[in-house]
Amino acid sequence: MTTFDERESAFEAKFAHDAEMIFKAEARANRKLGLWAAEKLGKSGEDAEAYALEVLKSDFEEAGHEDVVRKVTGDVSSTTAEEVRAKRAEFLALAKGELIAEV
Repeated sequence: MTTFDERESAFEAKFAHDAEMIFKAEARANRKLGLWAAEKLGKSGEDAEAYALEVLKSDFEEAGHEDVVRKVTGDVSSTTAEEVRAKRAEFLALAKGELIAEV
């Protein structure tokens, strides 16, 4: 294997790792957002976990996170889209920090 091939393989491995970490951080942030919304809805325990899973699954409806924002704002009438986006950004930063600490 040439030096170029080794560098290419290393770059591909780093790209795959970075993509996996982004996916994990997004999923973790969406779960946290779901638990936050569940609390606003008066849910706890298994009901809160089930709702958080619904929020997490809603992220697969379309690219980006607006599908998650729509889900939460549609379910929690006391919130605005801006508030949900801000909370999600807060949870995303927290999730990234947690993942870095786990490595």
